[in-house]
Amino acid sequence: MRNKIVITSVLLALLMSACSQAAAPAPAPAPEQPKAPEATATTAPAAAEPQAGPVEPANKDELAAIEGEIIIDGSSTVYPVTAAAAEEFRQYAPKARISVGISGTGGGFKKFCNGETDISNASRPILPAEREACAAKNIEYIEIPVAFDGLAVVLHPDNNWATCLKVSELKKVWEPDAQGKITNWSQVREGFEDRPLVLFGAGTDSGTFDYFTEAIVGKGKSSRGDFQASEDDNVLVQGISGDVNAMGFFGLAYVVENEGKIKAAAVDYDVNPKTGEPMPNAGKCVVPTFDTVKDGSYQPLSRPIFIYVRKEAAARPEVKAFINFYLSPSFTPLIQSREVGYVELPREIYEAGAKRFNDGVLGTLFPNGEEVGATLDRYLGK
Repeated sequence: MRNKIVITSVLLALLMSACSQAAAPAPAPAPEQPKAPEATATTAPAAAEPQAGPVEPANKDELAAIEGEIIIDGSSTVYPVTAAAAEEFRQYAPKARISVGISGTGGGFKKFCNGETDISNASRPILPAEREACAAKNIEYIEIPVAFDGLAVVLHPDNNWATCLKVSELKKVWEPDAQGKITNWSQVREGFEDRPLVLFGAGTDSGTFDYFTEAIVGKGKSSRGDFQASEDDNVLVQGISGDVNAMGFFGLAYVVENEGKIKAAAVDYDVNPKTGEPMPNAGKCVVPTFDTVKDGSYQPLSRPIFIYVRKEAAARPEVKAFINFYLSPSFTPLIQSREVGYVELPREIYEAGAKRFNDGVLGTLFPNGEEVGATLDRYLGK
């Protein structure tokens, strides 16, 4: 990468917001006393560099003539990927003006469905209610997956007691009934230190919040409200890195980028949070890394991330050139690098996404919105 992604010439807008929910307190669940599973290392290892570097676009002379403005907003999780694509694109199209903002997946869709943006970054598929909001304003869109992400459970690096956290334990911490009740690490598991539990997490406009609550609590948007929330993951990094008692959740890219300041916990997918039934790999602790996200072993917190392109914007030369660059071998190898920190999709998925975009195929292939454990074979007609 030519420049650090967090401070980049393409960034014209960076929006931060914090929100919290209120939930009525309920009787605290009785503390469980599970046997601690054998844990793997709890710090995500350094990101592996891609096997092959990006290549110069064949149409670089054509790109040099591209000009115009592209307005992008939405997910803070997808922000590093899209900001990197915009930065690299400007190396070949210096006349293009691209702004990449952060207002969360939900906040981004509000702007997108109001016709205020050309592209919306989304850490989950568009929800039915958001589709209705777009339809009400005659906003049509093209859905394109751009990477895999591991949603990390994040700790202070000096936390030496929570080497591996079970899904059942995470549910006990984050479900609505935990509000005001589960407030100490010793309540999470017998043997954990007697320390206050300080929680940080994505704001309610974030797709990360939607996905985490679906995957861990068993119901999207269902969470305790007494945690420090923000749609900007950099704010969460700052909070967790400053408090040894902290726990939070956000995209793996921010863990990779802030190595030494924070660390990712291993996760044991011991039970299905919706049914309480044991899972086949119960007792196996898996750290989020490029490899465990790519091979699907880091569950239930691995997920695809997306961009949505407004139909009218897709017809403009600058948007068409940018999206085709974004999905090309001229950029995608950089996705799986330390500077960006995500998992590159198979080339056939990018090619299918480019065909979907250039053919103007509208709508979503996720009719129900977020899906835990979703795969991308549907983009190949499988």
